[in-house]
Amino acid sequence: MEKTTCCVVGGGPAGMVLALLLARSGIEVTVLEKHADFLRDFRGDTVHPSTLALLDELGLAEPFARLPQRRVQTVQLPVGAGRPAVTVADLSVLPGPYNYVAMVPQWDLLDLLAEQARREPSFQLRMNTEATSFLVESGRVAGVRYRTSDGRTGELRAVLTVACDGRGSLARSRPELGLHRFTCPMDAWWFRLPREDGDPSGLVGGAGEGFLTAMIDRGDYWQCAALIPKGTDAERRAAGLDRFRAVYAAGVPWVADRMPALRSWDDVKLLDVHLDRLRRWHRPGLLCIGDAAHAMSPVFGIGINLAVQDAVATARHLVEPLRGGTVRLRDVRRVQRRRRPTTVVTQALQRTAHARFIAPVLGGRPPLGSAQRARRVAHLVAGSPWLRRLPAYFVAYGALRERPPTEAVRRRAPGAQTVTGGQPS
Repeated sequence: MEKTTCCVVGGGPAGMVLALLLARSGIEVTVLEKHADFLRDFRGDTVHPSTLALLDELGLAEPFARLPQRRVQTVQLPVGAGRPAVTVADLSVLPGPYNYVAMVPQWDLLDLLAEQARREPSFQLRMNTEATSFLVESGRVAGVRYRTSDGRTGELRAVLTVACDGRGSLARSRPELGLHRFTCPMDAWWFRLPREDGDPSGLVGGAGEGFLTAMIDRGDYWQCAALIPKGTDAERRAAGLDRFRAVYAAGVPWVADRMPALRSWDDVKLLDVHLDRLRRWHRPGLLCIGDAAHAMSPVFGIGINLAVQDAVATARHLVEPLRGGTVRLRDVRRVQRRRRPTTVVTQALQRTAHARFIAPVLGGRPPLGSAQRARRVAHLVAGSPWLRRLPAYFVAYGALRERPPTEAVRRRAPGAQTVTGGQPS
């Protein structure tokens, strides 16, 4: 019978950060990742100051700074085709060095975390291994059953199993956890367009006829997300790819000559956007964190960093129970009590952005009730240092900043580089 102290299901940002922190604290931890590598084409890449500061505390500032990246200091919401976006957060007003968002391919970040974790003797990463069900004994989750890509099956017993496998988590099938869904006004189309010299850099937004777009600078190409009204995927595809190319080029005219790069609808992937959270993140022997506990909207790009902070809080609160070999229900409940308020506040702000900005623009209406009101809000925020600082701090660090276990911290040598690589946008 295979055994570990903590089984982490899913090798995304939450899972890899948690595993690294636990392994550095001397806890035996095994990560099960169903894919062969971390290369996923369409996933978020925003690394906010909370995560940058964590990487610094972990002594990873220099290797992170060497990763290809761009820097963004403002968070904007488009207010309609042909209108300037409204700046809702300006991180430049925050003290440095972490007063920006780093745009980094997520697979590079995960590779870095995995490389560092492999240096710890208590860490194991098992790729091509999918958790298929939970082992349950006397009402307690005692580990998982798994299947590898070559068809081999087995069981891995654990003192604690942590679900970090996203909104499609195996744990979400358990009715006692209770999933609470919120109305979401949009879905997203993901696709690539070539990038050329002279293009803007970093994160670029725009609006067109019934869509909003965010374009992530990947160096030699743009990773594009077009937000469309919820449930309109089939209708819009039926209108034809030429129609979409024309509408997108009208909203983002500087890429019009590159739209032929979309050769078929196979190049455009649908993301069914969800906003939800579990009422209960735990049961005996099991804890859900990150998207497994709360699927976030892409608004503000904060989902990754919220998941990372979940992982930090989990490690800090559970390292001692794990070291003792007994994790009680009150221990995992403490993590939810710590992290749930931040989740609730963040999702409330995202729902407000959905209702006041996203839904009106996608419906062809001005946000905030009128274009004049949107401009007044933009001028008010731009002219008030306090109004600029509060949303900037929230986007940067969330409602509650977490600290890693002391055993996991690696002090930076005097004069070592902080996480300041990349290009400002």
